[in-house]
Amino acid sequence: MNSSIYNYIKQIVPQANILFDEPMSNHTTFRVGGNAKCLVKIESKEQLIKLVPILQATGQDYFILGNGSNLLVGDKGYSGIVVKLGSEMGNISVEGKKMRVPAGVLISRAAQEAQAHGLTGMEFASGIPGTIGGGIVMNAGAYEGEMKQIVESVEVMDRSGEILTLDNDTMEFGYRTSVIKNRPFIVTEVVLKLSVGDKEEIRNKMEDLAARRQEKQPLEFGSAGSTFKRPEGYFAGKLIMDAGLKGYRIGGAVVSDKHCGFIVNTGDATAADVRELIETVQERVKEQSGVTLEREVIYLGDF
Repeated sequence: MNSSIYNYIKQIVPQANILFDEPMSNHTTFRVGGNAKCLVKIESKEQLIKLVPILQATGQDYFILGNGSNLLVGDKGYSGIVVKLGSEMGNISVEGKKMRVPAGVLISRAAQEAQAHGLTGMEFASGIPGTIGGGIVMNAGAYEGEMKQIVESVEVMDRSGEILTLDNDTMEFGYRTSVIKNRPFIVTEVVLKLSVGDKEEIRNKMEDLAARRQEKQPLEFGSAGSTFKRPEGYFAGKLIMDAGLKGYRIGGAVVSDKHCGFIVNTGDATAADVRELIETVQERVKEQSGVTLEREVIYLGDF
């Protein structure tokens, strides 16, 4: 990053929000990864609109980050600028059955807000660790629910700073994908359309799902949730178990005994350990069953 870009960034965000050599292990749920050359915390949509076009125009490498719940950063770090969208970007607002949620808000927090207003339909998402923005990009889902079921519209920004609003159909939601995965858009805000429900029943359902997650998922370890997409006609966890990989370890990275679809950091894993284990699982499953596992995890930086 040259000095002119740095000086421009200083005019947009407070100095305290510009972090150099920032450990990405502090910003990903895998809890691994080297340093980002620079990480900029964004507190408003206005800051984002000013920052991204200049990074784009100058050819500066940058990455838009939410909660880092689907990200593996290499041990050698990332030489570009990480633009982190925080929950400070705005407040959740509720009007009738509709809830307007800024992109940096955690999905779990939005689900809690829905419950507090007696709105149902979002219980499935109450344990998803990502942000609303990230959840929209990948059409996050769990327990027979996914974001496309509750999204009315999505406000996005293109890389020139123009704001657009996309309706549910335009989003082209599919299994762990949306139109945004293949377009240069950044989610800034989402309007969710929910239904009126009983607060106590909604809370009970969320607590039940939380208990099921606790029982079946290795929540005590760092991970990115389900490491692989579900292959059509199969379950990734069962394919991995059938390949004899339950508990398989490379360094500090392990195929979870509790749920084979999770690769976890037992405490001292490196990003290289995790990546090697992901690729080993893919190879073994392909050999065993002929099925190609597609990872959900995004790689960033140098390994």
